[in-house]
Amino acid sequence: MSTSESSGDPQVCLTGLTLGPEGTSSLQSQICDNLFDGVYYVDRERRIAYWNRGAEELTGYTSQEVIGSRCYDNLLSHVNEAGCELCHGGCPLAATINDGKRRDAEVYLRHKSGHRVPVSVRVAPIKDNDGAIIGAVEVFSDITSKKTVERRALDLETEAYLDPLTGLSNRRHITMAVTHVMQELDEFGTRAGLLVIDVDHFKEVNDRFGHSAGDRVLTTVAETLAHALRPQDLLGRWGGDEFLVLARGVDIETLKKLAQRCCKLIEVSAVEAGGERIGATVSIGGALLERGKPAQWTFDRADRFLYTCKASGRNQCIIGDSAE
Repeated sequence: MSTSESSGDPQVCLTGLTLGPEGTSSLQSQICDNLFDGVYYVDRERRIAYWNRGAEELTGYTSQEVIGSRCYDNLLSHVNEAGCELCHGGCPLAATINDGKRRDAEVYLRHKSGHRVPVSVRVAPIKDNDGAIIGAVEVFSDITSKKTVERRALDLETEAYLDPLTGLSNRRHITMAVTHVMQELDEFGTRAGLLVIDVDHFKEVNDRFGHSAGDRVLTTVAETLAHALRPQDLLGRWGGDEFLVLARGVDIETLKKLAQRCCKLIEVSAVEAGGERIGATVSIGGALLERGKPAQWTFDRADRFLYTCKASGRNQCIIGDSAE
């Protein structure tokens, strides 16, 4: 939940208002009951004195069920997005009663039927004619549609950056990461390198065992590579049977060791298909990103080393200047 406070000293001053259903004016009741939003008033002990029709519809509780009870008496049980209970700590309503400041927040209330409803709440103090705080009013609105849109937007963003087969970063995401690292390199001299990894004889696997087996080989290679790399390294599927590693904070020797570890771990991995064991190996080319050189220049170098590996027997790695 993000809670914000309004600037200045705004207030709700309902002159002559008695916090109780019989004391709320008929006009006020008519206005509030015709709002789509939920509205309720509480006194300083957070005892509910008024509950409009909008509150009834949004929560499932009638005014007869709630008036006279305290809002924290196992009723709405507000929680934030992390699931933390707010009624006994972090409640915007209680905070406003204490300091007189207006607040707004997004929380989840518990419907009478048990499910959670996302709501936007706005809270303001109620003051008597002498300016003393005698309670607070909360207006809350259902934001289910907003949360649905936000979740879908997050899903779309995730889908935009992840490879659907392996769950790794896709080409777009890893390209963005390389661009960011290049900026750090130019500004701070941060060291980094690229590894271009290609699965050996992958077409033969697809031709002999089918694309389903080929997909299993790719996911196995992806999982093995992920375990072989360090937490700061970014692994992505570049396309087809090719992977790209952005290794951060490396010198040439560290980059070589990473590549060698990847080769060895892939060599001892396998999948079963059609009663047969399908082994896999990879060829790897690598190079350091260099200040003043575009990332494509480094990628092209690593790619040349990769194809030198393939031409000289596969299941090996060539890093840096060793093939120049």
